[in-house]
Amino acid sequence: VSALELVMGTLHAGGKFDHSTYKVSGGLHGVGVSVVNALSLWATADIKRQGHIYQQHYERGIKKDDVKIIGDTSQTGSKITFMPDPDIFTETTEFNYEIIKVRLKELAFLNKNVKIILKDERSGASDEFHYKGGLLSYVEYLNRNRTVIFPEPVFLSGERDNVQVEICFQYFDGYAERLFSFVNNIHTREGGTHVAGFRGALTKCVNKYANDDNIPKNLRAKLSGDDVREGITCVISIRVPNPQFEGQTKTKLGNSEVKSIVESICNEKLSSYLEENPQIARKILSKAVDSARAREAARRAKELSRKKSTGIDLLMAGKLAECQIKDPAKREIFIVEGDSAGGSAKQGRDRSCQAILPLRGKIMNVEKARFDKILTSEEIKQIISALGTGIGKDEFDLEKLRYHKIIIMTDADVDGAHIRTLLLTFFYRQMPELIDNGHVFIGQPPLYRLGRGKNEKFFVDDNLLNNYLFEQAGATISVKTDSGELIVKDELIKLLKQLTSFLRINDYLARMNIWENLNNYLLEKNVVSADQFDEEFVNSLRADLQTSEVNVGPIRNCQWKPDCYEFSAAIKDKSHMIATVGPQIPLIKEYRQAIGLYPNIKKYIKGSFVIENGNKTIRAENWRELISLVKKESFRGSTLQRYKGLGEMNPEQLWETTMNPEKRQMIRVKVDNAESADDMFTTLMGDKVEPRREFIQNHALEVSDLDI
Repeated sequence: VSALELVMGTLHAGGKFDHSTYKVSGGLHGVGVSVVNALSLWATADIKRQGHIYQQHYERGIKKDDVKIIGDTSQTGSKITFMPDPDIFTETTEFNYEIIKVRLKELAFLNKNVKIILKDERSGASDEFHYKGGLLSYVEYLNRNRTVIFPEPVFLSGERDNVQVEICFQYFDGYAERLFSFVNNIHTREGGTHVAGFRGALTKCVNKYANDDNIPKNLRAKLSGDDVREGITCVISIRVPNPQFEGQTKTKLGNSEVKSIVESICNEKLSSYLEENPQIARKILSKAVDSARAREAARRAKELSRKKSTGIDLLMAGKLAECQIKDPAKREIFIVEGDSAGGSAKQGRDRSCQAILPLRGKIMNVEKARFDKILTSEEIKQIISALGTGIGKDEFDLEKLRYHKIIIMTDADVDGAHIRTLLLTFFYRQMPELIDNGHVFIGQPPLYRLGRGKNEKFFVDDNLLNNYLFEQAGATISVKTDSGELIVKDELIKLLKQLTSFLRINDYLARMNIWENLNNYLLEKNVVSADQFDEEFVNSLRADLQTSEVNVGPIRNCQWKPDCYEFSAAIKDKSHMIATVGPQIPLIKEYRQAIGLYPNIKKYIKGSFVIENGNKTIRAENWRELISLVKKESFRGSTLQRYKGLGEMNPEQLWETTMNPEKRQMIRVKVDNAESADDMFTTLMGDKVEPRREFIQNHALEVSDLDI
């Protein structure tokens, strides 16, 4: 049996076990590639070594042929190509480019000078990651939208007992601790002994420096670990020959010896750094002392609050409508916007297991506030008292959580969205364990009420409303095309849903300067890759779009998008438009959705239709009018109400649509990517205006429902 066949087809045959093939490895059991092979419809291994290219094919983990030489090369390396088995991966076998991109970018930061090129041959999207600064570049990237208190990140490194340690950190003017830790390039989201070692060393070094005789008395204090880590962005990367992770997911390191190694290296390197850089040291110390004073103020506020409280805080009297069951796993609390909605919710709820907490107005933006200020907010104090967990690293106790479902229920307008965002910011920054353990949900109150006689139906979005109208239409309406094709029942419902999706996509792309004629032309030409765009193709496209109905102007380079072209178009009886074309189009998610839809609907895009509903006959001049007229017929005899606030619903309606566990729809809040989530909250809720303005400018055209 060849070594290749052994590795590809046998469990526990990894190269990490002899410590000569790899010095360090993220693998634990030597099963990675053999499991991928077993779960693949087919796989091919190409190995470059000893001047040759070797290849072997497999199907569902079983070899189809022997290893053979297929060419010569002076290079070395391995390539594994595989197709996930759809019988095993039943939901999808599509790879998400963005998820892969995030991981490879992470690896490029952790391994400085390594260049990683990612290319998606489906769409032509590509990215290149190459960071000469390594962790320095990583921390600078993480702090790019923050105001830092000193310009250059601090970098510490060392090696003891074959354990390599790299740590980089920088302070910013915020209050959260942002720490990302890695072991052998694996993201240890829950930390572990390497994180404990760094935290201990940082606290010890800053306290030692604070008690130096040269430090002014106003900067001397006994600082806690939380004090010295407030407002820090830190990346820890270590390499360990024999990592011991807690669990197969490898989210926490358990090697006890690593703590002392990291602590020793940090103590030595950081002490020297603080002595050699007194200005930076004093900035770090000043921030920590401010934190300590705020912590003391917060402690006093908590003690004062406790003295005024017995059981549930008296502040909650008359505000929290408590439920009857005592088991937290069966209890849920609705945090509701305003007293009006709170009143309806209190009347409509299941009193046995549903508690209601109405909030008056918008809560504090905790992204811009220090901990002691957060505790002065009446709304936040109400939430803390109701949940029962306490707050802060020293006092938060998940075991004391009084409700295992925390449901944010706000209005469908812009104020409701803002309050929801403020609440999510609070939970993410101050009680992240609630999100990590799946306790936070967003309620989905209906947007529409459709009434017909004594019957009523509710819909949370336009898509569900349209689908219902089309299903009603399918029972009584038939449609005939110009060519004489008769479309009825399920086929009609399917077509209307597809055309409505295509309408949404067209309207979105039009806001990106890709108007309908242009979009349809690209789809007809099967433009699926960025590589298809060049000046010759764009010239051909322009010429083909020129008709008696459309007057197309000259092509010019686009000033706001590199590698793109633009031209003007005056459409008869319509306003003047600008078209922007180039390799960005196949990368747009909506355009790729249109590629999938177009083969099913292209014969209906041109031409007219005859709609028959009983004895009534209506002519639709085009596919857009077809959608509109069918919906109008389906609406006939009904009333449609669009809700802006929860208070517009009576208690029975609120119960049936939003609170009844058997019928309601909710979204569980979860964090898939900690770095991206952190960046999003900082950009949208932080102090710096410029990143937020840039975000709005970049995404403004994507807004489909603007509430002004």
